[in-house]
Amino acid sequence: MNWLYVLAGAAVGAPLRYLTDRAVQSRHDSVFPWGTFTVNVTGCLVLGLITGATLTGATLTGTASSPLYLLLGTGLCGALSTYSTFSYETLRLVESGARLLAGLNAVASVVAGLGAAYAGVALGEAWWA
Repeated sequence: MNWLYVLAGAAVGAPLRYLTDRAVQSRHDSVFPWGTFTVNVTGCLVLGLITGATLTGATLTGTASSPLYLLLGTGLCGALSTYSTFSYETLRLVESGARLLAGLNAVASVVAGLGAAYAGVALGEAWWA
């Protein structure tokens, strides 16, 4: 039964990822993958919030196997963020000769993702403590 929660979250997360990526990328005249960067950092922030709530024992999520955590954490965030697209776009930047942008994408994505996850956990713990 838990797989239905994951499936429902992914059914929202995947189209949200695509639409957000297209909307963000269409506003930038650059080869830098701003859309993927945005959805990945957003996914890290949301997952951090959910994890922060879980760490406090909030009734919102309870445990990592609760239906709401499976729906939002595993399903929505799992489909919203994408390591494979990040890797592919970074590789394409290298192949096209934009090595500086590729390096910037790799470093900025990891730093911003970790920062967003950390901020999300702190906010989640503060909110539901």
